[in-house]
Amino acid sequence: MRVKARPITSYFYPDVTVVCDEPRFEDDVFDTLLNPTIVVEVLSRSTAAYDKGEKFESYKQIASLQEYILVSQDRVNVERHFRLGTQWRAIEFQELTDLLSLDSIRCELPLGHIYRRVKFTDTP
Repeated sequence: MRVKARPITSYFYPDVTVVCDEPRFEDDVFDTLLNPTIVVEVLSRSTAAYDKGEKFESYKQIASLQEYILVSQDRVNVERHFRLGTQWRAIEFQELTDLLSLDSIRCELPLGHIYRRVKFTDTP
């Protein structure tokens, strides 16, 4: 589902979106979500810099957004960015035994589950 960020109007298609309240949409087509609670992006070499930089800056403008999760596809690495008052903080996880805590939805997700069917290669 497409997500809209403001005040500069930008549209994104996150890999996973979670909404806790009643979903709010841009119009009657119901294809553009305005109030995500969590957004998850799976990083690739070609998108990582954009997802961590400009796209994240746009997502920060969404008042309802509480957590922004970045998942690496070529190694065990998950970044949890979370809103703490008016600031954003980050925690990084790099072990399959780590637990990703999604506080906004009171959920813990083992990294081993995220990467359960992923086969890593050693080629750069």
